[in-house]
Amino acid sequence: MRGYKGIAMEGFVATQYAKMTLPDMEDYRSLARTIAERVHPRARILEVAPGPGYTAIELAKLGAFKVTGMDISATFVEIAERNARQAGVEAEFRLGDAASMPFPDAVFDFVVCRAAFKNFTRPQHALLEMHRVLKRRGTALIIDLRPDVAPQTIDEYNRKAHRQGISGLFMKWTFLSFLRKNAHSKAEFEGMIRLTGFDRHEIREDSMGYEVWLWKD
Repeated sequence: MRGYKGIAMEGFVATQYAKMTLPDMEDYRSLARTIAERVHPRARILEVAPGPGYTAIELAKLGAFKVTGMDISATFVEIAERNARQAGVEAEFRLGDAASMPFPDAVFDFVVCRAAFKNFTRPQHALLEMHRVLKRRGTALIIDLRPDVAPQTIDEYNRKAHRQGISGLFMKWTFLSFLRKNAHSKAEFEGMIRLTGFDRHEIREDSMGYEVWLWKD
């Protein structure tokens, strides 16, 4: 079963995506800092669907964490491994499906998934897998787009990243034509979470999307 909705992120498409998201590097650094502040110094951290590996690599720069990235795209795994080598950090990247992760139970302290959850063909299974691979007292964080995000908000997102011209227009077209229609509403997230074993959760929202925090007590 195909694990990802929409255009397959392999080859040229994956390479272009890696270039197109480089202007968002400060967002990746900010997310890495947020996670690092919430885990112990030698925590095991999994990023689900890391793409080019930017968040995982920034995390690896911040401490003695054991950082793993898992992506369904072989091209992204190769790109992320190359980026980690160039950055001089230790981070492992593996091929795998979010709905059937190649990890044993209860091995990670923190699981993060940024800007990819909406594209999973089996999101409920992905949530169950996040719960399975988390240790007790572990945390999962999903950051993703809201389905009613306004075009003006996307314009502001592009301005913040200094994404202009063709690059900015292409990013806006991608959001409005593909990504927004795949995004889950807050009610849909609530419904999926109820069917998992997570003990507590909180959904924080802004004009762009959601931060879905999940805790396994």
